[in-house]
Amino acid sequence: MDRFDAMQAFARVVETRSFTKAAETLRMNKTSVTQLVQQLEARLRVKLLNRTTRKVNVTADGAAYYERVVRLLADMDDAETSLSSASASPRGRLRVDVPTPLARLILVPALPAFHARYPDIQLDMGVSDRMVDLIGENVDCVVRGGELTDPSLVARRVGDLQLGLYAAPGYLAHAGSPSHPGELEDTHHRIVGFLGSRSGKVLRSTMRRGDEHIEVHGRHMFAFDDGNAYLAAGVAGLGVLWLPHYMAEAHVAHGELVPLLEDWRLEPMPLYVAFPPNRHVSAKLRVFIDWVAELMGQHAPVSGRWSGPSASVSPGSGAVRAECDGPSPT
Repeated sequence: MDRFDAMQAFARVVETRSFTKAAETLRMNKTSVTQLVQQLEARLRVKLLNRTTRKVNVTADGAAYYERVVRLLADMDDAETSLSSASASPRGRLRVDVPTPLARLILVPALPAFHARYPDIQLDMGVSDRMVDLIGENVDCVVRGGELTDPSLVARRVGDLQLGLYAAPGYLAHAGSPSHPGELEDTHHRIVGFLGSRSGKVLRSTMRRGDEHIEVHGRHMFAFDDGNAYLAAGVAGLGVLWLPHYMAEAHVAHGELVPLLEDWRLEPMPLYVAFPPNRHVSAKLRVFIDWVAELMGQHAPVSGRWSGPSASVSPGSGAVRAECDGPSPT
């Protein structure tokens, strides 16, 4: 029995609560994972896991052993990194998930510079606005905009997206330009709805001007859970949009969108890089997070004025989901 492989297999079973999922993330077959855990239990003479046909639960001894194993695996990774050129040139496969507009407009265009700086990092980038099971899908981190609603994440705030209200000229020619946010509740106006990944409901926005503030619900005929589709619907004239400025800039320059109610303010949307608390921050993950923070510093620096939650850490294992709901797509 390879003790390292056995400990790694055991840790992944605890984190995914499944031999099948653990095998998938380790790129092994289920039988091998099962045998490794059984051999580990035999060596330790302790039952680490309770297995049924439907689920796997860690025992009290197993939970205590898991905490030590995670630290040991992290220390081993650090030792290998310090004795190789990886500390100067991080290497290996990194799996991340980022919002579709942010990928298309900011991150992907900057990847040539990232690759030139870190040529030995293989980056597998999922592009979506969905909730991601970081442990179950073996994802190292996610980039998400909006208020963090899952306290079981470690998160670094890397930017504040400034937001504005926009509509297509064709829509305004038909419905008119609103002079007050309250007019968006009128029957002749429509918004394009954006569906929160956690709630599945159309997100609302609060607009402020001096001491006046109003929560805008709006009426919608179309709603989307994807940022690119949401933007395309607005450009097509299907309603009023709340957008980060970086998403709207090119369309405003080409006359496809018009800024509205510019004397009103929307709270900036915080942007986070989040990962599970039991996920070791390897050199490759650390430089990716720093790179995203550096990039967002150019496009949407942290303003320091937002009063939402800060980065949080909560102990525990299992499926960790990146749950963020913001006032508009990222």
